[in-house]
Amino acid sequence: MTADLPDNALELRSLVTSHGTLELSLHEVPIPVLTANEVLVRVEASPINPSDLGLLLAGADMTTANVAGTPERPVITASLTEVTLRALSERVDRSLAVGNEGAGIVVAAGSSAAQALLGRTVAIAGGSMYAQYRAVDVSACLLLPEGTTAREGASSFVNPLTALGMIETMRREGHPGLVHTAAASNLGQMLVKLCVEDGVPLVNIVRKPDQEELLRSLGAGYVCNSTSPTFMRDLVEALKATSATLAFDATGGGKLASHILTGMEAAANSTAKGYSGYGSTIHKQVYIYGGLDPSATVLTRSFGFAWSVGGWLLTPFLQSVGPEALGRLRARVAKELTTTFASAYTREVSLAGVLKPEAFNSYVKQATGEKFLVTPHVL
Repeated sequence: MTADLPDNALELRSLVTSHGTLELSLHEVPIPVLTANEVLVRVEASPINPSDLGLLLAGADMTTANVAGTPERPVITASLTEVTLRALSERVDRSLAVGNEGAGIVVAAGSSAAQALLGRTVAIAGGSMYAQYRAVDVSACLLLPEGTTAREGASSFVNPLTALGMIETMRREGHPGLVHTAAASNLGQMLVKLCVEDGVPLVNIVRKPDQEELLRSLGAGYVCNSTSPTFMRDLVEALKATSATLAFDATGGGKLASHILTGMEAAANSTAKGYSGYGSTIHKQVYIYGGLDPSATVLTRSFGFAWSVGGWLLTPFLQSVGPEALGRLRARVAKELTTTFASAYTREVSLAGVLKPEAFNSYVKQATGEKFLVTPHVL
C-alpha cells in the first residue's frame, strides 16, 4: 500500500428498503487490503450510462424524491410502487454500490505482475465505480495509451464494446447489415463511425431532424426519422438498399420493433421470386438491448414467420465470444479511444452532485445527447 492513502473513502450506494422507498446516499468504506493480483485505482472519472440507472434508481418515481442530509452528504429518498418492490425482492434492505465503469490512476498494487500498472492510468469495468477508490483484479484493467486522461478513458467499456459487439454479432449470425434505434446517442455515433470504417451497411433510426443532421455529418448513409410521416416508406427503402436483417433496439417498448420487422419483410419481398403465404424465408432478428420506452413491446404480425425478437446484453455476449475475441475488441478500443470511441459529456458532477435534484432530474430523462460524468475527487 502507498503510505499516504486514507483509511476510508466515499462510495455512492443505492438501497431499496422494505418500507417501499429508494435511498441514495454516500458511505465511508474502508480502503481494502489488496491481494497479489489486485490494484487500487484512484477513480477520477465515471460516466452515468443508461445501464447504470436501473441499479441506481431501482425504478423509483423520482418526482417523489426528497432531499435530506447536508450539501456534502445528501440523502435522497423516493417512492417505489408495490409492483416494483416485489420485483426487487432480492435486493431489499441490501445497500449496493453503483457505477459500471470508469478510469483512474493505479495508486497501489499487489505483489504480482500488478506492480507493472503502478502509477499508470487504467480503465475499469468492475462495478462500484461511483467511488473514490476501487480495488480490482489486474485482469479487469485496460491500460490506457500513454498521455490518455482518465476523462478520455472513462467510457472505455460499455459503449465501445457494445458497438463492437453489435457488429460482431452481425458477422457471427450471418446478417448483411444492421439497424440501430436511438441512433444519435454517444453509442450510436460510435456505431456510425465503426460502420463507415468497416464498410458495414447501417440504417439509423432517430426522432429529430437535428439528430439526422448529426449522423449524416459523421458519414451515415441511411438515417430515418421515426416521427416523419414518411418514416415507413423511408425505412423500407433504406432496408432495400442495405439488406439489413438485424436490428438493435434501445427503446424496448412500443411498436418500433414491429415496424422494423415489417420493413425488413417488405424489403425482402421486393426481390422475392414468388408469393408465399408464410412470408419471406429470410430470417429477421430484433434484439432489444435497452428500455428507453418502459411500455409493453407491441408486435403486429405483418412480417411472416421467419423472425425473432430477443434480448441482448453486453456482459453475456462478451462471456460467449472467448478470450481471444475479447482481447481483439479491447485492443481496438484502446487504439481508437480518442477518435472512433471518443465520448462527449454535457456535465460533470461530484459524488454529492449526483444526488442533487438538478442532476437527477436531468439524467433520469435519458435524453439523447445528454451524458453525465462523475468525478469522485472533486468536491
